[in-house]
Amino acid sequence: MLAGALLALVLTAGPADQPPLPTVPQSAEIQLKVQRDGSLSVAEAISVPEGMTMDRRVPLRVPAAHHRDRVYGVRDVVLEGSGTASVDNDVFTVHLTPGTSIVRYTVDGAVAGNQVTWEPAGGWSADLKFVRASFAAPKIPVAVDCVIGDLPCAAAQIDHAGLTRFSQQDLAAGRRMTATVELPDGTVPANEVLVPAKTLGGAFVVTTPVAWAWAAFGVLLLAAAAWVLLARRGHFHVKVPSPGGHFHVKAGEFASPAGVLPGHVGLLLRGRAGPLDLAATVLDLAVRNYLWVSDGPTLARRNPPDEHLTGFERAVYEAVVPDEAVTLAELRQRHLEVPRAELAADVVRRGWFATRRLGRAGIRIFCYGVFLTVLLALTAGYAQLGVVLALAGAVAAGTSAALPARRRAGADVARRLRGVAEIRVKDLGKPQRELVFSRGLPYALALGELAVWVAAFDGLKQPPPVYWHAGDITPDQAGSFATALAGTFAAAHRGHLRELVSGKAG
Repeated sequence: MLAGALLALVLTAGPADQPPLPTVPQSAEIQLKVQRDGSLSVAEAISVPEGMTMDRRVPLRVPAAHHRDRVYGVRDVVLEGSGTASVDNDVFTVHLTPGTSIVRYTVDGAVAGNQVTWEPAGGWSADLKFVRASFAAPKIPVAVDCVIGDLPCAAAQIDHAGLTRFSQQDLAAGRRMTATVELPDGTVPANEVLVPAKTLGGAFVVTTPVAWAWAAFGVLLLAAAAWVLLARRGHFHVKVPSPGGHFHVKAGEFASPAGVLPGHVGLLLRGRAGPLDLAATVLDLAVRNYLWVSDGPTLARRNPPDEHLTGFERAVYEAVVPDEAVTLAELRQRHLEVPRAELAADVVRRGWFATRRLGRAGIRIFCYGVFLTVLLALTAGYAQLGVVLALAGAVAAGTSAALPARRRAGADVARRLRGVAEIRVKDLGKPQRELVFSRGLPYALALGELAVWVAAFDGLKQPPPVYWHAGDITPDQAGSFATALAGTFAAAHRGHLRELVSGKAG
């Protein structure tokens, strides 16, 4: 024990000792000493015979487990003798001319856990007749290993004084001698440097930036889940005051809640618009004097569209009667649908439905993430950053789909979309009945209250006239036209679905 303590004291008291000079031509004497900070001091004495040169090439980036590379650093290179020594592009190179030269340098990154690993000899352009190396550390090693490729070295042992020695005869050109010494725990700090390998597998290795990215993704995922949960429970959107009551008549004018149009009803109540909403919109255009209804029944343009029409109403107007008058029988043969894009834009503009910008942005981010993954995998590595970005885009798109499309304001309006038939018809004056009946008819159709609405006016002693239809028709006949209009668009929709199914079957 005393000898070991004295050895440790001597070995840590300064730089590496002068290595013994080789006594055999074309041989090497090497001294290695690990310092208390984990750096490894190396001194190599190499004898080069007359008439030849020797070159050594030591890669400083070597493959390690789990798609990683281990990176060594070589610094403070000093050559005493004839030749050159340098470090460039992760390679330590030595070029020696005839004579005996000493190469001194310091290695960083040689300590992994409690094991010190380095290549004291190897990679020479010529055979080495004899190699002898010694290793010293602040504490006596507990184990030692030395290999040349897959074969053990000729000798690798710890002597009675605690000094580790290696030796090998006839080290062939290009063969590498690698020594590994295990020290007691805590002898020196570990300084091993592992980086992702420059391979496809290495591009997906988890590194510190990647770990932080995954942590951020986890936070994003939790935030998105909480957002969806709160929104679905109705606590996300701020409550808005009701901008009015239900359907009502004031100063002789018929008014709907919050200015709802008949075409909005299906989307607000059922989350989708269909043939019934299309029929209600066409009927409303006739009531508002944009279309004229005559016997046939036939629809024709009465007034051109103006600034009072919304985008989806204008689209319906132009689709139903593009130029000449059209009969319901002809409409049945067409494939007419509610202009969903224009309708959606209108309810979003009114603040009743949420925009889907988040979903579209999520899709774009997902595509960017896939592109970045491929790019990083083929170039700089860290490809998991692209994976995280792609998943973040998927989360954004999924969150957009999971969030309720209808906002709190839209739900508030939907709750008041009832009771058009509750308007007390008998309380209306005769001049008011004509306007109120026609204005309320499209809403009654969309809400499924058509029969009640028509019966309320048709049962009067003097039923109101219908100003938007040719001839003198009764409210009951107007209701029949509304029913026929809804049936026309429903039949056209069913016909289109049958065509789609037949086409797929074919």
